[in-house]
Amino acid sequence: MTKKNAVSVNRLTKIYAKNSTNSIVALNKLNLEVKEGEIFGLLGPNGAGKTTFINILSGTVIKTKGNVNVWGFDVDKNPRQVRASIGIVPQEVNLDAFFSPRKLLELQAGLYGVSKRNRITDTILKMVSLENQAESYSRTLSGGMKRRLLIAKAMVHQPPILVLDEPTAGVDVELRQNLWKNVKNLNKEGVTIILTTHYLFEAQEMSDRIAILNKGNLVALDTTKNLLDKIETKKIVFKVNKSIDLSKKEISGLFFSSKSNNEIMVGYKKNKHKIENIINIVKNEGVEIIDISTNDGNLEDIFIQLTKN
Repeated sequence: MTKKNAVSVNRLTKIYAKNSTNSIVALNKLNLEVKEGEIFGLLGPNGAGKTTFINILSGTVIKTKGNVNVWGFDVDKNPRQVRASIGIVPQEVNLDAFFSPRKLLELQAGLYGVSKRNRITDTILKMVSLENQAESYSRTLSGGMKRRLLIAKAMVHQPPILVLDEPTAGVDVELRQNLWKNVKNLNKEGVTIILTTHYLFEAQEMSDRIAILNKGNLVALDTTKNLLDKIETKKIVFKVNKSIDLSKKEISGLFFSSKSNNEIMVGYKKNKHKIENIINIVKNEGVEIIDISTNDGNLEDIFIQLTKN
């Protein structure tokens, strides 16, 4: 069964006018779709247009041109339905210090016009693992708990789409893993997730598909696997029994460099060389290979390649 688009944008453009002669193009004719039920990574360096894109979805920034459709609703014709279909989890932790999680969620539900009988406060607290802290003051919560409470706040009106804007900024490793476990559980429940993050390994681990923005332009949009498959150069590190310098060795498609502790690093174009051939080249230098490790590259390599940043 074909999944519908949770979000689709067509030729989306946002221009900020600095003065009568100067302007900044924050988004330039952007075309993309987010599929229902996926975790969609939105990446890009600072100033790429990610926050502008999210703010247009949330209705806090007015687009200059183009079409934006959220859960089947046009952002211009049906702004209230769009806002009801999306929950935004902001970067900044902004919570009332003297409200408990339960009171905060009840208040937020009231602001969204959710009637008391339709509120699912206890369910949401359980989903984000805060049921034991339901009556505590927000100021007593840890950093990770506060992040999870922001997710809970964004879910009080039960939106089918959740946007997480840098949700793990400043959160330690253990809390980050805990947060992602919660996000994956929400996704399993059917919530579509749009994620922006500066941690590229995080996007690689979490996302089904990834879009990369640079200076307002879409420079990549593909499955995480396909993006990783585009990495042309792999690395292989040999630990050998004696120190040798191969940095001046010239073979087309191979790049040699010597590391410390009797290690040789070889970069190679994967469409030109097989690992067996590289092993033979190193052995022919009169050394014994003690250990081999390979690195297939990661999203960071693609990101740098596409953004030149």
